[in-house]
This record gives sequence, structure tokens and C-alpha cells, in this order.
Amino acid sequence: MSTNLSTSTSTSTASVPFADLPLPRPLVRALEADGMTDAFAIQAATLPDALAGHDVLGRAQTGSGKTLAFGLALLARLEGGKARPKKPRALVLVPTRELAMQVAEVLIPLAKTLGLWCRTAVGGMAFNRQADALSRGVDLLIATPGRLSDHVRQGTCALDEIGYVALDEADQMADMGFLPQVREILDLTPADGQRLLFSATLDGDVSKLVQRYLHDPVTHSVAPVTASVTNMDHYLLQLAQPDKMRVITEIGAREGRTIMFVRTKHHVDRLATKLRSQGVPAGALHGGKTQGQRNRVLADFKDDRTTVLVATDVAARGIHVDDVSLVLHVDPPADHKDYLHRAGRTARAGASGTVVTLITRDQRRQTLRLTDKAGVKPKSLLVTPGDAELVRITGSRSPSGVPLVDKQPQQEQRRAGGGRPGGGRPGGRNGGRPGDRGGQGRDGQGRGGNGGQGRGGNGGQRRGGGRKPRRPVDA
Repeated sequence: MSTNLSTSTSTSTASVPFADLPLPRPLVRALEADGMTDAFAIQAATLPDALAGHDVLGRAQTGSGKTLAFGLALLARLEGGKARPKKPRALVLVPTRELAMQVAEVLIPLAKTLGLWCRTAVGGMAFNRQADALSRGVDLLIATPGRLSDHVRQGTCALDEIGYVALDEADQMADMGFLPQVREILDLTPADGQRLLFSATLDGDVSKLVQRYLHDPVTHSVAPVTASVTNMDHYLLQLAQPDKMRVITEIGAREGRTIMFVRTKHHVDRLATKLRSQGVPAGALHGGKTQGQRNRVLADFKDDRTTVLVATDVAARGIHVDDVSLVLHVDPPADHKDYLHRAGRTARAGASGTVVTLITRDQRRQTLRLTDKAGVKPKSLLVTPGDAELVRITGSRSPSGVPLVDKQPQQEQRRAGGGRPGGGRPGGRNGGRPGDRGGQGRDGQGRGGNGGQGRGGNGGQRRGGGRKPRRPVDA
């Protein structure tokens, strides 16, 4: 498909009342009931074109309100219709489970005001429950590429009646290698359907996707492809390696929500354990945890039961938590894109925040090249534990030193597809539930299947039906 990209607009940051946009009144009332009266810039820019039926490209930094930008448009376009069994009417494709769940958290209550059914299809959660929901009819389906592909192959979902598709975080789907699946999915949807694509960048593989699938899209851009300089403060704090853990702990003991990013899932677990041993309420989030564990960690962070979230880059684009006032790069990111998306966890929706990168002397030159490419000019300082400048910048303070007891259920270490050997209740039913298919094996995050942990005396292990999953991106 030849796509004309000449129709492009540069958007101002002026807000527009939702009531002035051509949205169904139930949606406007629901937004106002939640205290949302004015649209953010990306919403005010893209909604008129999307509501008019145009294909839209939206480029905006994370935290700018993209979810409502495409979500309100889809819901308004779906108003008054009814889905048939196994045939969703609209689709939102996202790269990660966390992002899917957070999009659903925003859109499901709004969909209910219009009498529409909005459901998710993501790996790491029960395939059969998702299939049952699809069989009853779903108006708006929020899905990850791997699990949706599983449903299509199993015949539990057909895409030939999807009139509206939104791709969120398209650049991350490209970075994670999902574009072949995305293309397969889009090829199964009607060619004349409306497509909305939102991304932090619109170049490279994303541009190829646009050229192939979008019809004369209107492009709206509300931010440069750099970190925000108006509401973020950026710092490079150089320290000696022996001081690093103590500095991290003092920063973790600060007031307010903090997200700490490290490179590997093993480092995530070690750091969270060390912080808790010093009295810092920290949770660990990475792709090696079960979906239930990840949900609990995020819930604890959102509900202030923990104030520190230690995470890998897999979380950088899938977490939306309000009032994160500090992002700490414990390990410098691999490239400028990772820096931007990590930094985007703070200063969201117009709030302010601080981004701190800890470096040793030998990391300084490479990190400065990275921040320069990200469009950031951080302030550089030498710090030591208890340093006055460290306190001023981060709010660091001495931890209590009293170890925190982990009250969460013991982590499951089962490999994909298996329950515990002999793990049934004595005298119970033989066998167990069949393992769910796939477990988001192709989304780079889940396990191969739920594995059907048996309840009977024989242990009831049954193998899930999915392919062997790829290793997570943060493995």
C-alpha cells in the first residue's frame, strides 16, 4: 500500500475541554466524574481526526495521555454496535502484559458507560477464560501479539470483523521483534479498516509498518524524540564502586515513590532483597515472575505498601503509576531509547520528576554520549553516602536497618508447562486442568503454559499446548 505521509501537523500544548470534542456524552460524564475535564495535547490533537474516521499517527512521549487518545476514539466509534461471538469489533495491540492490563484498567469502565464489552487477551493468564469471553462477544479486545496469535490459531478468535485497530508503543514492538506477528495480525483484519498508531518514534521499522497498513494518515506530534526538559531534572551522580550499595539504600529510604532500573532480572531480585534487609520496602518486577506475582508487586507499589520498585527494562514501557517522583538508573541503560523510556516513568501527565543515573568513573564518557543522544544535558556531581548534595537532589536518608519480612507467597520456580511433582491434594481428583496454551511464549515475557498443576494424588501434570517460548527480553 502506498501511503501519503505529507499530511502532518505540529501540535500545540493547549488543552481542550472534553465537552468540546465530538465524544458521546456518557464518556464525557465519566471523565468528568474522575476529575478529567480537559484533554491533554495528544488527545486534543488526534481525537478530532480519529473520530472523523481518519487513520492517525501520534508521536508523543510516554505519560502524555496516549491511552485515552486512541481509547476514546475507539469507544466512540463502537457506540451502538454489538459484537458477534469470537469476532471482536476493535483491537488494541500492545507489546507487554503490564501495558495491556493498564490500558484495560482505563478503558473498561469507560466502555461500560456505552454498554460495550472490553476484554484482554494476554499471556500468563488463563487461555480458556479468554476464549470463553471471546465466545460471548467482545467489542474492544486489548491484546499482546503472541497470545492473540494463539487464539487465532486455536479458532477462538477471528479478526475479519475488526473495523478499528490501535497500535500502542509501536516502536517497542519493533524493538522486541514482534513486527512479523503484528503484520500477520493486521493482514487478517479488513484492509479498509481504520488504523491508529501511537509511538515515541516513527522511523525505521515503524515507518515500514505505516507505509504498508495506514491510509493517508494524519500525523500529530506533541514532543521531540528526547526526554522532557521542562518538567524533569536529570543528574549524573559519580561515585566510588564500594559506596554504590550504600548510596542506593539511602536513596531507597527517601519519601515518595521511586523506580530503580537494573539490567538483569537476577540483579533485580538481589537488589530488592538487600534493600528490604535494610528496612526499605522494595518490590521486584521482571519477566521471570508469574503474572500473579507481577500483579501483586505492582498493586503493593500503587497502594504504597512498597515505596521502591526495582525493575528491568521490560517494565520501562509498561508501567503507569502516578506520582513516581524519582527514577534511578542503578545500571546505566543500554542505549538512549532505554534512557527515554525509563525516564518516562516520572514527570507523567504534566507532573515533575527527577532522573538520576549512578555511574563510576569508567562509565562517565559512554553515559554522557548516551544522554547527549537522548537530548539530555544532565548535571554532573561527585557524591558519597550521606552527602548533602545527594540529600538535596534525591531526598536520601539513612534507612531504619530493621529487616522487612516478605509476606508474599513463596515464589514459584516451576519451569514452563509443569506443575509440582506429585503436587495434588491427597484423595483429590486425579489429573488437573489442561495447561493453557502458549503462555505468551511469543511475547517475550511469559512461560510456555500454565501447566495444569494437578490436584489429584498423581500430581496431575499436563503439558501446556504452546510452543517453547523465547527467552524474555530482560533474561
